[in-house]
Parts: sequence; structure tokens; C-alpha cells
Amino acid sequence: MIGFGIIIPFLTYFIEDLASAEGVLEIGLWVGLMMMSYSMAQFLFSPFWGSLSDRIGRRPVILTGLVGNTVFFTVFGLSNSLFMALVARFMAGAFNANIAVAKAYIGDVSDHTNLAKRMGLIGASFGIGFTFGPFIGGEFSNPADKWDFFVGTIFETYPYLLPCVIASVLSSVSFIFAIKWLPESRLESSSKDSTSLNPMKQIRFMFRDLRDVARMPTLGTLIAINLIFVYGFTIMHAVFVLFTEGQLGFTVAENGRVFAIIGINGMIIQGALIGPLTKRFGSINLMRFGTLVCGLGLALIPHVSQEWLWLTMGMVVILISTGSGLFQPSFNAILAQRSKENNHEMGTVMGAQESASAFARILGPLTGGIVWDLTFVKTGWISPATTFHLCGIMMLLALILQFKTSKEPSES
Repeated sequence: MIGFGIIIPFLTYFIEDLASAEGVLEIGLWVGLMMMSYSMAQFLFSPFWGSLSDRIGRRPVILTGLVGNTVFFTVFGLSNSLFMALVARFMAGAFNANIAVAKAYIGDVSDHTNLAKRMGLIGASFGIGFTFGPFIGGEFSNPADKWDFFVGTIFETYPYLLPCVIASVLSSVSFIFAIKWLPESRLESSSKDSTSLNPMKQIRFMFRDLRDVARMPTLGTLIAINLIFVYGFTIMHAVFVLFTEGQLGFTVAENGRVFAIIGINGMIIQGALIGPLTKRFGSINLMRFGTLVCGLGLALIPHVSQEWLWLTMGMVVILISTGSGLFQPSFNAILAQRSKENNHEMGTVMGAQESASAFARILGPLTGGIVWDLTFVKTGWISPATTFHLCGIMMLLALILQFKTSKEPSES
């Protein structure tokens, strides 16, 4: 997750450089496409990894993902065209689609008394990634402009390669740790015969699993809630740096600091506070409150004060990270607990959920990029603020749907 966070502050600038070299003007669209390719791969491969982990175990699938991360982070940094960068992002997404397996792993070794807290560990890993990753990405981009040591090297030719290499090194270290210390959590399987390695069959299985899970009364509603939440959240992903760069004049390093604030707050909430908060308020209440707070923060992004820029920007991103930090582990805990109570395959359910999330992450950045290109030069009701207001509307819809999710004894 640190490796993933590394690319965040420079991704838009990298795409702008590649697009400029190729004479491409639709920057917002290409930012959306680059993010969409990553999410498209996750959408296609999450059910495959989830079902495969039900068959052969969680450990080998997690190890495979780390190897893929190591390779394709570096390939991305070496990209000299939009198409090459697009392919590299797609492949990175394919190998990083095993987040569902990590969640299934935690579900295997947890019960309802500690599930929310342990799901919070995955959220905390995102928080750590958003704390240290963007800082590293911002500081080590364009190294030849900062340190004479890199002048005349490959890192001058490819100014965003160094942070990508750092990400690859971190994935390699994670692989070594996993080889030595990660035991298998899946002791037996009931789905060995149902898992196929045929990609076309896996695509059919994906839609079958999504259909089956969506038809389950409680799980179907939960999947829809998460899909709308993630869609609204990722609309912002494609345009946040475009907004801060174009409207506020932020540099790569300053964007890195913004994401560091998000990460620190998320790490505190998901790493330390989610357990006690869940015991006091329950996962359902935290999920609802998180959605409300996140939506408010997203809608307020374009209204930060120029006079008190860092103060108001800090307040807005704390709202966003607090809301997301409460929503994600609470949602994951509710989904895992409902799956266990109804004796559903954890890998299949988590795989279907990740595919739905990835589908939202396909539509979100693409929507954001298109809306931005259509509105960034306009004023009035239709303006650069429109994209962020759309994020807030999606969060409101997700909140309304959450009131169809009733509390159950195990979460009271």
C-alpha cells in the first residue's frame, strides 16, 4: 500500500507530460482512463483470485500479487507513451486484485468479537500507504532536478521512475516477509471442483457470483451501498490533483503533503480507534456516520478558502478521511459477519464485493475525468465544483440506502 500511495501525487503530472509529448489535449479523460484501466483489471481478476484462494489457499495468491506489483510498478515508471503506461497500470491492477484474498484471510482467522478491529488493519495499511507513499512519491519525483547524482542517468530521462523503483523494492521486501512469516489460513476447501483457470469461464463465474450475491437479501443491499460509496469517492480521484494544480497552484510535493494528512488521520482511525468505536456505537452506525461525513468533505473541496488555504484544505481532507476510515472497516466487518452467519464462501463473497468495488472504480474516475473536461473552463452552476458536488450526491444516495440495512444481534 505504500507502493500504491507513491504514485498518487505525480500520476496526473506524469500523464500530462506523456499527453503533451503526443499532442493530446484531453488530460482529464486520460487521467480517468489511466485509473479506469487499473480498476478494470481489478474488476476482472478479483473473482479469479478469490475463487482460486478458496481452492489452493490464500498464501500463494497473496505471494503472486506481490511479484506482479514488483514488476509492473517499474514498468510503469519506464513508460514513454500513454499506451505503455495504460498497459502497465492494467497489469498492476490485475495483480493487485487480490485485496479480496487478504480480507478473506482475516475472515478465516477472526470471529465477530475481533473482526471489525482486524478489518481495520487493512484500512490502516491504506492509511500508512497514504501517509508515507505520497511523501516519498513527491520527494523522489524528478530527482535530477534536486540532486546532481541523478543528472545524466536513466532517472533524468524517466523523471518518475525512481519512486516507482522504490515501490517495487517495497513489494519485494513484502514478498520476503510473506515467504518467511505468512502461514496458510485456509485449511480445507469445499470448492475445488468449481474453480477453473480458464479466463473466459472466470469472467462468467464473476458475473454469476455478482448475480448470486446481489440476489441475497442482506448481502445484495450491502454490495449496492459499497458500489455507490466507492463510485462517489473515486469520481474525486481523477480530478483532485487537477483541481489543486490548476485552481490552487499546488506542486507535486504539496499534493503529497495533502495525501499525508489523509493517511495519518485514516491510520489513526482504522488502526487505533475503530475497535473501541465499534464496541460503543456498532458497525452499522459507524458506517452511516462515515458516509455522511465523507460526503460533506467531498462536496466542500472546491470551496476551500484561498486566504486560509491549508487550514480549510486540512479540515476538508480530515472530514473525507474520517468518513472513509469509519465506513470501510465497518462495511467489511458487516459483510464478513453476514457471510459467516449465512454459511457463504468467504472468498467468493469478498471476491464479488471487490469486483463490484472495482466496477465502481472504473466508472468513477472516467466520470470524473469527462465531467472535468466538460466543466473546468465554465462558471456558475456548471463549473469545476460540479464534479465534487456529484461526489456528495452519490454519498447521500449511499446513506439513504443504508437505512434498509437493519441491525442484527451479533452487532448490537
